[in-house]
Amino acid sequence: MQVIQIHHPMSPETPVKKPIVLAMGFFDGVHLGHQAVIKRAKEIAEARGLPLAVLTYDHHPKLVYAKLGPDENKYLTTTARKMALFEKLGVDIVYMVNFTSQFAALKPQAFVDQYLMAFDVQVVVAGFDHTYGPKDVATMAKLPDYAKGRFEIVTVGEQESDDKKISSSRIRRNITAGDIKTVTSLLGYHYQTTGPVVHGEARGRTIGFPTANVSHSVQDWLPAVGVYVTRIKIGDTWYPSVTSAGRNVTFGEGRPVTVEVFIIDFNEAVYGEIATVEWCYRLRGEKKFDSVHDLVAQMTTDTEHARQYLANDFHKLALD
Repeated sequence: MQVIQIHHPMSPETPVKKPIVLAMGFFDGVHLGHQAVIKRAKEIAEARGLPLAVLTYDHHPKLVYAKLGPDENKYLTTTARKMALFEKLGVDIVYMVNFTSQFAALKPQAFVDQYLMAFDVQVVVAGFDHTYGPKDVATMAKLPDYAKGRFEIVTVGEQESDDKKISSSRIRRNITAGDIKTVTSLLGYHYQTTGPVVHGEARGRTIGFPTANVSHSVQDWLPAVGVYVTRIKIGDTWYPSVTSAGRNVTFGEGRPVTVEVFIIDFNEAVYGEIATVEWCYRLRGEKKFDSVHDLVAQMTTDTEHARQYLANDFHKLALD
């Protein structure tokens, strides 16, 4: 898959010089709604013998339009994760546009003329609510006016789950609530976060449950505080694990949220490794224990539950 970075104004040498089918969207999460758009575009591309391209952006357009709150500049997928999901969906080319004030100032007609026509699009595919400029004038319904018959337009309708729209905002709400089961059903794959393994307080090893402290970015959406069945990928290998996203309240108040992963049947030093945590199932909320003995007993129970879940109930999904 070819990834092409674009900064406005786009150089004439930037676009791939061949006709394409183009899917448009920010695609944060690449959830089932997004997948419906990309799969429809892929079907058309294969039928016509054309490459499938995606036009997306390096950060959320909201960054340009308004000052964001602390939870508004977070993402369900890092750029690297998004690219990996695109590739698994059969995308051939990704046009990654740096969304700046100058790019945002383009009128819809200029966007079509300077970008879509430069890409030599034969068919443009996007979701029914996709916009490529101001929401009142840059809608999919108005795109034929700007296209002027130069390319075809396919609009993919709303995708639903439990009679509600599948959306990135809905997924974020469920992550915040710790409802990983619903998150998985809306994404179509298991939610992941990635970061380096760093030194923590090393308290786990003193009680028989050494943990890997996996750092996370402020732009990551972390599941609600609690204990989860997870898998952790170190190098090329996935390991069963139990993960606490919490403040370790048993050992004091006012502590920062950390991601502490107990890797089952594993005893190796992994500091500095880039680890991917795959969130599978929420076991319970965080609890303050009266004693270390009680904490150890609960962790033993959590580990056994995790073994059973990953052995019997875990299902590997197509986009994992």
